[in-house]
Amino acid sequence: MDNSGQRQSGDGGADRTTEPEADKPRRPREVGGGILMGRPFGVPVYVSPSWFLVAALITWVFGGQLERVLPELGAARYLVSLFFAVAFYASVLVHELAHTVAALRFKLPVRRIQLQFFGGVSEIEKESETPGREFVLAFVGPLLSLILSGVFYVGMLFVRPDSVPGVLLAGLMISNLIVAAFNLLPGLPLDGGRMLRAVVWKISGKPMAGTVAAAWTGRALAVAVLVGLPWLTQAGGLGGEPKDFGSVDSLTDALLAAILAAIIWTGAGNSLRMARLRERLPDLRARTLTRRAVPVASDTPLSEALRRANEAGARALVVVDGHGAPTAVVREAAIVGVPEHRRPWVAVSGLAQDLKDGMRVSAELTGEELLDTLRATPATEYLVVEETGEIYGVLSTADVERAFVNAMARTPTA
Repeated sequence: MDNSGQRQSGDGGADRTTEPEADKPRRPREVGGGILMGRPFGVPVYVSPSWFLVAALITWVFGGQLERVLPELGAARYLVSLFFAVAFYASVLVHELAHTVAALRFKLPVRRIQLQFFGGVSEIEKESETPGREFVLAFVGPLLSLILSGVFYVGMLFVRPDSVPGVLLAGLMISNLIVAAFNLLPGLPLDGGRMLRAVVWKISGKPMAGTVAAAWTGRALAVAVLVGLPWLTQAGGLGGEPKDFGSVDSLTDALLAAILAAIIWTGAGNSLRMARLRERLPDLRARTLTRRAVPVASDTPLSEALRRANEAGARALVVVDGHGAPTAVVREAAIVGVPEHRRPWVAVSGLAQDLKDGMRVSAELTGEELLDTLRATPATEYLVVEETGEIYGVLSTADVERAFVNAMARTPTA
């Protein structure tokens, strides 16, 4: 399934393109990712603490079913159930890896995969460039789940249905079929919603039109789940026995429906909001956000450098060598940390950040291209240059973040 800001593709929950790292020019340290399980294809896979709660719930529920089907197992049925829970989430991981491999093939960076409460999420950091790629990127997840379901079905043909392998294979076949069917529902943030978005995008030529259609379809789907799922389970429409209204089972079904509906509604709203935010990103222009700077020699006292900046109406300092070539950018935070009475005795060289590869950015950069450039080389200030190589000024990360936050604040939520 999918999510977007960065794009996230998820499967039992929502696939989301996370609030892109586009939301912060500097990549923060990974926080709250969960337990790192490995790095297939170079992408870290985390297991959220909430997964253990779901694994325990699956073990308990599936164990109860095994007691009816294979009563001779006794207490060992819970070990079999735990194995089923792990195998099911391994299937979810395969679903997410399908999204990840497709994204990497399309040269879309993937931040991480996270297995969590309602499935998994692949955090893809960029939007697809074409509706065709968007469709493929969304479809490969459910396709892999369908293939797994078929593989487990074939496996069932070679074992007795009333044996432990038979019951496990049947459970995995059905669960993967459900995952595929659920993700193919045509509403964001599910994979089917991304496929619908791609189709509308292709027809209209406007990605935003596709996002709006898929997001509102997702919200309608959330309402349908909230109302329809409890009604179907109570009436026995999903293959089970009819349930009495107000019973524990019916209340459990209603709670599950409410959680699923909330996830879908919230994911659809987030997808729509991030798409609208993305429309505003071109307003982030390096040229308009850059501070005017004055060049100073490395041994210039800070007080003298600030005097020159004030006279020129500049707000930044660039250290240059004897030939006038820029070598470093004076950090604003370092200037603030020097008491005024000491500034005549402190040279700007002691407060400067040497220019590294990636700290020279073009004045023509805008939107996501600008954010991607800054994320690639985290720093507090960058030297902005013209295409000719001439110094244009200094770009502060704080200014970019402030402009981004303002853009978010102006973005409607509906």
